[in-house]
Amino acid sequence: MPIEIGSEVEGKVTGITNYGAFIDLGGGAVGLVHISQIADSFVTDIKQHLKVGDVVKVKVMASTKDNKFDLSIKQVGKANLPVFRPRRPAGGGSKDKPIPGSFEDKITQFLKVSEERLLDLKRNLEGKQGGKKKKRVK
Repeated sequence: MPIEIGSEVEGKVTGITNYGAFIDLGGGAVGLVHISQIADSFVTDIKQHLKVGDVVKVKVMASTKDNKFDLSIKQVGKANLPVFRPRRPAGGGSKDKPIPGSFEDKITQFLKVSEERLLDLKRNLEGKQGGKKKKRVK
């Protein structure tokens, strides 16, 4: 039986690392439950929640290559939530222009606003000081 994304299956814990647990799903399929997907609470030590040989029910979140899967224990029994993906602007799709709301776009906007405020501050200061003083030639 092929494993589908969103399905819940049982598997056996075959290994535990600092970042997650490896699960044998049978039929040559294996998956990784990332430490953030072990429990609803904050997990610092996976060995407090799982041990090698445990049979656990997992939800298949994504498929990678070679019959490997991203799994979740904390999502078992919960409805499939839509995956948030930022929208790309319709049209040209230029790679030079950053996606609205992207980090690069925000930094560019921040630098522009900062520069404008700095210029306003300098103009205001010069006005209070009486403008730039000219040197007299003797």
